[in-house]
Amino acid sequence: MENRKRIEVCFSPYLFPLFKEEFDIIVVIDVLRATSAICAAFDNGVEKLIPVSTIDEAKEYQAKGFLVGAERQGKIVEGFDLGNSPYSYMTDKVKGETVVLSTTNGTRAINLAKDCETVVIASLTNLESISEWLAEQNKNVLCLCSGWQNKFNLEDTICAGAISEYLLNTGNFTSNEDSSIAAKYLYLSAKDNILGYLKSSSHRRRLRNLNLNKDIKYCLTPNQTDVIPVLKDDALVKMDI
Repeated sequence: MENRKRIEVCFSPYLFPLFKEEFDIIVVIDVLRATSAICAAFDNGVEKLIPVSTIDEAKEYQAKGFLVGAERQGKIVEGFDLGNSPYSYMTDKVKGETVVLSTTNGTRAINLAKDCETVVIASLTNLESISEWLAEQNKNVLCLCSGWQNKFNLEDTICAGAISEYLLNTGNFTSNEDSSIAAKYLYLSAKDNILGYLKSSSHRRRLRNLNLNKDIKYCLTPNQTDVIPVLKDDALVKMDI
């Protein structure tokens, strides 16, 4: 019992400083849509993905000839070819490429965590593979929800709750924080129909208003890929598993 590792959930990047010193592995989650798009990118042959926090950084990379995606408020930023739709990366043009990505929430959360020992990317689309890998590591895990502009959101919390539930069920992990308990029970409430459960969520409404229903359905459908992106030297690469 005393040797069990911790699995905890941080609801937003704003709260991350309260947690970060205690954990070996940070799992960054941005279900709608950054981490889902990142998983799709590696599933379609992207070699490396550089997450940047600002549009100015994205423009600097673009000027150097990089393939760059940039999204703000759910829309592709003018002047860029890609946003953070998973479907943007389901194309041969990204195969073998280094892609640079800047998004409203997800890439900022990744960079916030980059000094931690291990940073990996999770979404509902790679839920099973990331959960199994985390269980094998037997280390203290923090799920960092990207949220929406530093605020709580449902979809990231439900994904974090799913990971927590899986790890707790191994018997090798424990949770101490109320945020982790809340995330687990939100997941248990939603798991039979995640798409329906999130029908009224703020970000789903935001994306629906932008006619992005296809993206929503993809991002909220679990276990479509087994890729696990991991941060190495400030860039994401596909983990060899």
